[in-house]
Amino acid sequence: MRYLSSNGLIVVALTATVAAIVFPVWSYDDRAGTGQASLRAGSVPTPYGPLSAADRDFLVRVRLAGLWELPAGQQAVARAPSVAVKKAGEHLVEGHTYLDARVREVAARLNMELPSQPSEQQQGWLKEFTDSSGREYETKFANILRRAHGKVFSLVADIRDSTRNTLVRALADDANTTVLDHINVLEATGLVDYDAIADDSAATATASPTGPLPPDPEADVPPAAPVTPTPTPSFPLPPAASRPRSEVTNR
Repeated sequence: MRYLSSNGLIVVALTATVAAIVFPVWSYDDRAGTGQASLRAGSVPTPYGPLSAADRDFLVRVRLAGLWELPAGQQAVARAPSVAVKKAGEHLVEGHTYLDARVREVAARLNMELPSQPSEQQQGWLKEFTDSSGREYETKFANILRRAHGKVFSLVADIRDSTRNTLVRALADDANTTVLDHINVLEATGLVDYDAIADDSAATATASPTGPLPPDPEADVPPAAPVTPTPTPSFPLPPAASRPRSEVTNR
């Protein structure tokens, strides 16, 4: 009996040990706060694939971009003294007319609401443009819009890489082309302050312990040679921005 009792205790102990090891393996993925659990909790099924919280945020951002960059482009066409800034304004109008129609169409097919006015920050940028003129206006226009496009460029890439929704993926392709075109044409104005953009990026980046040694601050460094930007293609104007199609259930 004592021998059986000892064997029983060993079996119980082994069972408890195995359970302690196995439990975290199958349960960890379901714990709130993990990446997979958050993805499942924030996603909704659609006929075009799961629509995640990040996907919905992307659609909202595309819509918001059009709500302030389209009038900013129209203002540049009407007010900018230089041909280069007028051209940048034309690209903004053309690109966001197309992209805004696309995002509204996608949102309608996904039965998703979109904002109808720019954010407070975006309204503030538009006011800065309105309150300035001449060279000051053009400098603000080029730099504020270039920074905004630079930040959204990485977001578009992340969504294009991770989305499981075919409509969102196609929209990300269009957004990528549009944003890159706008970055190029804004830089072609010759007014973009790359040092300020680099400083902003460095302020939010995590320092790497590896990499090449920094240059000798006492060494003579020639100024960067200007580069003539490659002409960028323009976009054909799309049909009028669509409302929810007939196959979409009206709310």
